[in-house]
Amino acid sequence: MNTTSYDVVIVGGGHNGLTAAAYLARAGKDVLLLERDDHLGGAAVSAAAFDGVDARLSRYSYLVSLMPKQIIEDLGLDVELARRRYSSYTPVPGQTSTGLLIDGGDAEATRGSFERVTGSAADFDAMREFNADTGRLARALFPTFCGPLPSRSEARKLLDDDALWDELIEQPLGRAIARRFGNDVVRGVVATDALIGTFTSLDDPSLDANRCFLYHVVGNETGDWDIPIGGMGAVSRELERAAREAGATLLTGAEVTSVSADGGVRYRLADEGFGGAEHTAEGRHVLANVAPWVLNGLPGNSPADSARPEGAQIKVNMLLARLPRLNDESVAPEAAFGGTFHINEGYGQLQEAFQEAVRGAIPDPLPCEIYCHSLTDPSILSPELAAAGAQTLTVFGLHVPDRWITEENNDVRRAELQAAVLASLNSVLAEPIDELILKDANGRPCIECKTTLDLEHALNMPGGNIFHGPLQWPFLDDDAPRNTPAERWGVGTGNPRILICGAGARRGGGVSGIGGHNAAMAVLEELAGQEG
Repeated sequence: MNTTSYDVVIVGGGHNGLTAAAYLARAGKDVLLLERDDHLGGAAVSAAAFDGVDARLSRYSYLVSLMPKQIIEDLGLDVELARRRYSSYTPVPGQTSTGLLIDGGDAEATRGSFERVTGSAADFDAMREFNADTGRLARALFPTFCGPLPSRSEARKLLDDDALWDELIEQPLGRAIARRFGNDVVRGVVATDALIGTFTSLDDPSLDANRCFLYHVVGNETGDWDIPIGGMGAVSRELERAAREAGATLLTGAEVTSVSADGGVRYRLADEGFGGAEHTAEGRHVLANVAPWVLNGLPGNSPADSARPEGAQIKVNMLLARLPRLNDESVAPEAAFGGTFHINEGYGQLQEAFQEAVRGAIPDPLPCEIYCHSLTDPSILSPELAAAGAQTLTVFGLHVPDRWITEENNDVRRAELQAAVLASLNSVLAEPIDELILKDANGRPCIECKTTLDLEHALNMPGGNIFHGPLQWPFLDDDAPRNTPAERWGVGTGNPRILICGAGARRGGGVSGIGGHNAAMAVLEELAGQEG
């Protein structure tokens, strides 16, 4: 068995692994990255999902908010992020001919929409005040995301507003939403940022919703969610280019079979048959761009002693001949679909859907969010499709826990959930969405549905959890150890030679590169200490 030695071996070639590889190789370190698929990028990829149809969808991850400008500048990434004019559109439950349109380009039009839906401008003013408050939280905390972790007390001092800190960090978020807003639709618009991929109630004392909300509103000190021109694959391709140009060795078709405590990584190569001989690479450090649960399950590591991660969403991609007409004729489809289209996501509906899901029933109606990337970025469509008016739709259905899905029922559940998504969409449309779905080269509808188990199969995400595990606060408790670089940067595993560099790192969620950056910084700090 041949063994090669490196400063760092990276397990997994998602965007965080590529980020770490680029930083470390630029610092002069010998880096080997191993990826089991035949391509790099993990969840941040673009793909032609439908046979014979020239449309490249952001198949898994689909928006960018948390990627710091610092990483883009440090690595010289040629990434263009497009801001969407419209923030969101939300039909009023039970009155789908009326809806709330939040127009980032026209404050007065937005005020008018609030008045029509709620009967006054009170919630409009409350939303502006709330956004200002979350903006202060973002400006206080986000600059720390690419540095050593602050303590809880230090982070609280950075915000310098004890009342706001207690409201958003210490108490269930549902209390703040209920206290600040009077209208159910407005409350729902705010609440959804706390529930994406997180199966919880807004009143749960675990504060899971608060942590999810925080990561959705702090990105780059604004919380804006942007569309990468060229699709998510454009981000990963740039990171791959940066890593290769810096001298990192990136090996695809390399399935890691074990990681030992002393930095030995065994892997098999696809072109030799995954059942063939094992190769070994030794690293002074090993960075795991896989979920902590996956790392702990590899031979050579201790079994995970925590609960298996659980995702809670259904993801649907489709290609339409055109945008559908709305029941609400006062809003143009281009505006409604131009931001986040909330469907059946009133505050009461979200809470009721969670309770239905806890009982084991698919929520009816299913809360959904829709994104139309092709309105902002027509380049993901062929010129012919774009000229014909075709549009992509990405749908994210909430409160669909992985506990429902098994290998035996996955196909049946997928069909049931796809039907629930389409029914939810149709409840606010003036025409059936089914009739607008284009056909592929084989005459099949251009629609794909990804359950949590499908995500686990495709991306090695246990339980289909898009965050690789429970989200953590972007600070340490005051009594938490900060003695090692790994502890200070939030990437530790308990083994000083093995670090987490993916979404499972503290502050690692979303397409951000933060997990990769921080693991690389911890390694460089550790190596500098050893060599100094």
